[in-house]
Amino acid sequence: MTTAKDLFIVTMDREPDHPVGQGDLSLALAGAEVIDLVGTEILGLDGDRMVPRPATATDDRLLDEAASALDRRAPYERVEDWLWRRGRDLAAVYQRDLEQSGQLVRQKRGRLSFKGERMELTDSPARTRALHRWAADEPVLLALAAVVGIPAEQAEDTPAVADESATTVLVAVHDAVMELEAVRQRRSIEKAAFANIWRG
Repeated sequence: MTTAKDLFIVTMDREPDHPVGQGDLSLALAGAEVIDLVGTEILGLDGDRMVPRPATATDDRLLDEAASALDRRAPYERVEDWLWRRGRDLAAVYQRDLEQSGQLVRQKRGRLSFKGERMELTDSPARTRALHRWAADEPVLLALAAVVGIPAEQAEDTPAVADESATTVLVAVHDAVMELEAVRQRRSIEKAAFANIWRG
């Protein structure tokens, strides 16, 4: 399992109490992939530039996809640019992957099928591992979850992220999520203004 999948699982586990925007989650998942690629030495960071190294296969299909999507041309891609490119609809990609592996199932809300469905995690080794990392206050996982609005259970004792590369990625994820929120607010204001013109 990867940090990205662990983040997705923690998000699904906590979502009834803390709804998460799919765009925010997609950006955070793309950031988690960068952190994992650095951890497996498939990628190095030169400042905020992502410098690919000779690719080796990982144990995870989606992380291999991320590795194959790296821009291998100098001056190389900035982390922020990667987040927007790779992060487009990435939450849906992870959802499909977990559904296909039987770790995420659709549950009908009522007896009648037209009342809608919601997704539920199954009991699996992957879920156990992700929730163990969460309960153990793993700094990177906690920081990524915080960016998408999921607070740590013991917020006052949250450990700091010591790794410089991870910190660089986390700052980029935070900035991208804030930018996305600014875009949402601007569109909301524009829609309200347009509606007022027609009502006026």
